[in-house]
Amino acid sequence: MAFHVRDPKADALVREVARQRGLGITETIREVFEEVLMHKPGAGSMSPEELRDRLQPLIDRVQSMPKTGVALDKAFYDELWGQGDD
Repeated sequence: MAFHVRDPKADALVREVARQRGLGITETIREVFEEVLMHKPGAGSMSPEELRDRLQPLIDRVQSMPKTGVALDKAFYDELWGQGDD
C-alpha cells in the first residue's frame, strides 16, 4: 500500500502542505484528497448551473426592489455613523 513519488516538485509540494498544516505526509495526503473528493461535482457541491438556479429567486427579488438613487459613497457611510463633515 505504499506510494513512491519520483517527481521532486510533487514531493516538495506535499511536504510544504504538510509543514503548513502541521501534519505528517500520510495524513496530509489523505486530507487533501478527501477535500478534493468533497468538492467534486455530485459529491456535495453544485455545478454553476445548479447554483444559478438556486440563487435565481433571490436575484429576482433584489432586482425587483425600487431604486433609491442614493449614492453609497464615503459621505453616505460617514453620515450613517454620525461622522459627517467634522
